[in-house]
Amino acid sequence: MPKQLPLALLLLRLGIFVVFLVWTLDKLIQPEHAAKVFSAFYGLGNLGETVFYLIGAAQLLLVLAFVAGVLKTWTYGAILIFHAVSTLSAFGKYLQPFDNLLFFAAWPMLAACAALFLLRDYDTLILSRKPVSASV
Repeated sequence: MPKQLPLALLLLRLGIFVVFLVWTLDKLIQPEHAAKVFSAFYGLGNLGETVFYLIGAAQLLLVLAFVAGVLKTWTYGAILIFHAVSTLSAFGKYLQPFDNLLFFAAWPMLAACAALFLLRDYDTLILSRKPVSASV
């Protein structure tokens, strides 16, 4: 295994985490915006603020477990599935690419989510409270 692989996977995980954290905070801080997104892209209108607070709280637990490297098969898999659904739900935007360039950023992130899931056993750098001991 290349010695840089765990660091590369940690960097992928941190990058994906940042995006998901902002999406999560959007649900908790601006539930009205999240409602518009859910209505426009998932056809789920009239859910109400409470639903977005609950979704946001659950998503926050997931993204914190994800960034910590906990239960990798489940958390990395869930992140991959959620991002795949998000990416595919915007399919109409890809049909007018020059009007929606930012939507195309979802594809490399989806590839990063898939790569991280497939290489999860090599993602060994985790956030830990345990101090790192120096070898002599």
